[in-house]
Amino acid sequence: MTMTVALDVSASDTATDAAVTLSGVQKVFGHGARAVTALDGVDLTVEPGEFVCLLGASGCGKTTVLNLIAGLDRPTGGDIALTTTRPAVMFQEAALMPWLTASGNVELPLRLAGVKKPARRERAAELLNLVRLGGVGDKRPHELSGGMRQRVALARALASTVDADEGAVSLLLMDEPFSALDAITRDVLQGELLRVWRATGPAVVFVTHDVREAVRLGQRVVLLSSRPGRVVREWNVNGLSGVEEARVIDDVNARLREVISSHAAA
Repeated sequence: MTMTVALDVSASDTATDAAVTLSGVQKVFGHGARAVTALDGVDLTVEPGEFVCLLGASGCGKTTVLNLIAGLDRPTGGDIALTTTRPAVMFQEAALMPWLTASGNVELPLRLAGVKKPARRERAAELLNLVRLGGVGDKRPHELSGGMRQRVALARALASTVDADEGAVSLLLMDEPFSALDAITRDVLQGELLRVWRATGPAVVFVTHDVREAVRLGQRVVLLSSRPGRVVREWNVNGLSGVEEARVIDDVNARLREVISSHAAA
């Protein structure tokens, strides 16, 4: 299931200036002999406004990390600190409310946050313009293409990052939001996401299994081991030239193959 939601997650009293801090995070599903350790000692810091891509093989715990940051689940051990109380989550599909217009979908988190109608309509119009959908506010989801629906979902996610707390850092969590789209549309929306991120400045944690997507989008790529998930390698990929980017992609692919091979041999 894919949707975009705004969540109330209490910021830790020990939170630092980082947008997100994970310290020794562990997650175990089940009990006794059937217990499965999904994450074991994950340490990760995401700075305000930083774009971090979380990469790994299927089943390595990428989505589990995202769910824990969002407050959709609780860690078995370790600590998670946020400097925002309203992270927004965008999953693989738009999952827009079919009875609402594009504007109505973008307004929804604002309405739930208690924003008055004139202000939320103005904000929704601004966000739709930001994602280049200024002329479709009165359209319903079935009248939009898949790429356009994802743009509406992105606008709704950005609306969800509104936080009344002074000094709070907006945080956008994205779980493979473009994986269901065709290659051309995915490429276009990757570029659009970067443009919108630069214009709005939230911290982003972007989960993907696509190495090229991770290197293209992120300022930093973080690789998780296969289950149990741990951070095994990080790459600074901000501002790479074409040659450097190709070299890093090869390096990440090689390290990812090692991770998968070591897990298969275990």
